[in-house]
Amino acid sequence: MNALLRPAATDGHRLVPMTTASLDAVVEIEQRAYAFPWTRGNFIDSLAAGYTAQLLINEQQQLLGYFVAMEGVDEMHLLNITIDPRFQGRGHASTLYRALHAHSLDLGAHKLWLEVRQSNLHAQQIYRHFGFEPVGVRKGYYPADLGQREDAVVMGLQLFRADRGLP
Repeated sequence: MNALLRPAATDGHRLVPMTTASLDAVVEIEQRAYAFPWTRGNFIDSLAAGYTAQLLINEQQQLLGYFVAMEGVDEMHLLNITIDPRFQGRGHASTLYRALHAHSLDLGAHKLWLEVRQSNLHAQQIYRHFGFEPVGVRKGYYPADLGQREDAVVMGLQLFRADRGLP
């Protein structure tokens, strides 16, 4: 399932499939970006399950970011999207999102789902910019400091084909 998506990157950037060989760099970014990062095992399990996992690489072969998404029946679930903190604020998340959106449509998905920490208002704002709407809360979904748990906001996006205006 982790096939190369149709090209969506620009300015010398390109998308390539995530592989086990790329996991050292992925985990390094994950640990820089999050207080509670995914583990190497989380990524290995995702690849073994055949989830869509893509890397965004620049012209100098630097890893800028990545995403992991799980296909469902008529839907796609974004599990992780991360931009290296050193490269944030440059539109790279938009590039990854557009690639995921196009890939989801290619697979026949009608809905794109994600969870985001309730405290991560910046990410929620970005997702709203892309058209996601909050649809619920998952209580205690994320680990938090001192052994606590944090709620997740569930957000969804109805996918439409631009050429037909229909899901």
